[in-house]
Amino acid sequence: MSFILKPVDTVETISREDFKKNYLDKKKPLIIKGLTKDWPAREKWTTEYLKEIAGELEVPLYDNSKADPAKPINAAAAHMKFGDYLDLIKREPTELRIFFFNLFKKVPSLINDIKIPKDLMGGFIESMPAMFFGGSNSVTFLHYDIDLPHIFHTHFGGRKHIILFDYKWKDRLYCLPNATYALEDYKVDNPDFEKFPALKGIEGYEVFLEHGDTLFMPTGMWHWMKYVDGSFSLSLRAWDQSISRKIASVWSLFTHGAVDSLIKMTFKEKYAIWREKGAVKRAERALRNGSPR
Repeated sequence: MSFILKPVDTVETISREDFKKNYLDKKKPLIIKGLTKDWPAREKWTTEYLKEIAGELEVPLYDNSKADPAKPINAAAAHMKFGDYLDLIKREPTELRIFFFNLFKKVPSLINDIKIPKDLMGGFIESMPAMFFGGSNSVTFLHYDIDLPHIFHTHFGGRKHIILFDYKWKDRLYCLPNATYALEDYKVDNPDFEKFPALKGIEGYEVFLEHGDTLFMPTGMWHWMKYVDGSFSLSLRAWDQSISRKIASVWSLFTHGAVDSLIKMTFKEKYAIWREKGAVKRAERALRNGSPR
């Protein structure tokens, strides 16, 4: 049993006008299969190549375990040499993944292997191309990005399962107070509607990305990701052009970042318990009120 999920529109290419009218302005996701057809990275970026250029780097690794309330969000579960990690995800299933890794700072020449899609929209944060790596079975918990960017998420070397929800479902998804992520006690790919009744009836999108595919995720879109194969992705981020969204981005960074971290480190487990109870109460209230309308 799952959510009410529909496929994401898929195109080979798209014009700036079509993209803006039907996806950017409507905040609707899109798969662009041909966006990377002229990127050197599409053929060049293999695990062997990445090992060759950066294999000796030590990288932080994350797993599927629930966040420890005594530690900062995104605290690493382990560390490993990048090359050894790439060998691991190709060799066997593992929960271990690399999160928000700016490999371009370590190897600046990598920027020559991609093309930022400025022909589709402006506002790209060119200093923050982020890479994500995962072994088969590794999962990225359900969340939306704290700074509310638009994201072009390109996958390499395998398949990735992604489930998306519009921002409007925030309360029904059991979003934790003062946070941009959901209660981690339910499985997004197989939710228990009896235990978490507010989830029933939620509509979303389901995607299986393959090598070279690019997924456009508009600002504020919730996303859950599971690596089907040991593989990796690149996210290019862009600011929304509206003043109101820029203000919302700054406010989100302040309240969900600095303030939340300070409270969490001060009150630890008590704060975690309060937030989980708050997420349940808010979800149940939204369900009773029939929101979102």
